[in-house]
Amino acid sequence: MLGLLGFYDEFDNRAGGPNGPIHDAVRPVGEPDEADLVAYLDSGHVLIDVMEAGHDIITGSPHRHSLGCSSLVTDGAWLWRQDLPHYVETHHVLLPEAFTRHVRGLNYRMPALITAQFAPHYDATMPLVGWSSAVPWRATAAVLEPEPRAVTSKADFDAAMLARERNRPHGNGTKPRKPRRAC
Repeated sequence: MLGLLGFYDEFDNRAGGPNGPIHDAVRPVGEPDEADLVAYLDSGHVLIDVMEAGHDIITGSPHRHSLGCSSLVTDGAWLWRQDLPHYVETHHVLLPEAFTRHVRGLNYRMPALITAQFAPHYDATMPLVGWSSAVPWRATAAVLEPEPRAVTSKADFDAAMLARERNRPHGNGTKPRKPRRAC
């Protein structure tokens, strides 16, 4: 079975999730190598791409992984939601020591997936995260090399959101503004 990361209670609106309540994982500061851990999480193999839009479960704000936030990503040993890097870099959520040791041992480089080795772990794990319909895993290649993905950085996303707010000085843009009266 794959290790599970970021499957917090609040994402399913029920207690007893694999990683418990997210508020228990939030810390005031992150690991010294947090940026490298976030980059590793961002570079994972996307297993299931979900078309949806979500928000930060703590603040209610949109974030750089809002689109497709519950898409599933892996490195072959661990499985996480696509929005986990946001929670690590923004709220410094605690990652399991076994995971950080694993990533550091790989020197923060995403490994290839060996289909024959990975498939049984995938099949055993997916029902636990509500995806029993996605089993068995069907791969088209014996080895899946990590592919670069375009991922917006937190700084770029925050700058775009700030620019968007500046362009909407009087509301959210959903209602037309009243015309100005001449003096």
